[in-house]
Amino acid sequence: MKLKSIIYACFLISIFFISSSLIAQNNKNVATQNPPTKKIKVLFVGNSLTYYYNLPLVVSAMAKTQDLTLETKHSTVGGSTLEQHWKSEIGTQTRSMLELEKWDYVVFNNHSLSAIYKPESFLEYSKKFADLARTKGAEPIFMMTWAYKSNPLMLPEIEKMYKKLNDLTNANIVPCGSIFGNSRKFRPDLELFHDDKHPSSNGTYLAGLAFYKYFTGKSSSKIPVNLSTLDANGQILYLLFMNDTDAYFLQQLVNEFPFKTLEQKTEATITPK
Repeated sequence: MKLKSIIYACFLISIFFISSSLIAQNNKNVATQNPPTKKIKVLFVGNSLTYYYNLPLVVSAMAKTQDLTLETKHSTVGGSTLEQHWKSEIGTQTRSMLELEKWDYVVFNNHSLSAIYKPESFLEYSKKFADLARTKGAEPIFMMTWAYKSNPLMLPEIEKMYKKLNDLTNANIVPCGSIFGNSRKFRPDLELFHDDKHPSSNGTYLAGLAFYKYFTGKSSSKIPVNLSTLDANGQILYLLFMNDTDAYFLQQLVNEFPFKTLEQKTEATITPK
């Protein structure tokens, strides 16, 4: 009787350890298959080229549709240059936001004319902000602006200056301006502009796709044609409504345009003409 009790107890102990091992292995497999998603914090710095149709929120919404977390905020003042942001002029608060919060990436959008008419200031204050961002533990990124609707001949000079900026700072460039130029070449009927310089909803969708590709290294083909988020009350807030044909064209355009992304680590392609 005593022997039977000992055997039975040993049997129960064996079952317990086998079950624990199986549960632990299963949990490990689940964790491997579904690793926790890292939240990435991105600050967008610039002017109305960024806040028209709320580009930062559009980028965040695009990522969310693919179960990715990009938390975006912005420090933007209409018509501002990076020199004015650096000097905290005309109501800019970028310096304090870099001091008070921790960011993973900071996207800088300079005035669209500064690269052409104030090249020294363009390079000087871009470099100052790139260095400052890095001292705060963030990686600087620069958004290449586009030529005005009325003057596509601006683009070669803009591309040349962003190539110099890339060489000077070793910071990545998201070439929105070059991709805008390609869109105008292949689909001149597709309206990218709200006026002569600000993006339309199509233009912001295009820029958003470029940033989505940059941050994820993924194809933009699965991004919905209509985008929404939630407001402060938890209700749906609609951001953009796109024509299907136009959205698919812009997705293909961004997918096929070669530029350096965080995931792919490909060579940047900014070729001055």
